[in-house]
Amino acid sequence: MSVAKVIELSSSSPKGIEDAVQSGLRKVSQTVKNIKGAWVNEIKVATNADGTITEWRVNMRINFIVD
Repeated sequence: MSVAKVIELSSSSPKGIEDAVQSGLRKVSQTVKNIKGAWVNEIKVATNADGTITEWRVNMRINFIVD
């Protein structure tokens, strides 16, 4: 039998959504082992006054197996 746990985190990147997700997963993998997947709950952007996107932000839930 295995037990899974879910944690929630926020991550951002000036490059795009995929990079924001990837950088969040890289950071959390430094302390959390056995990551099995992630769900992106929200996608947000920060903009300049002219509407130009300056940063992509994601909120996601990370699923991992507990040893």
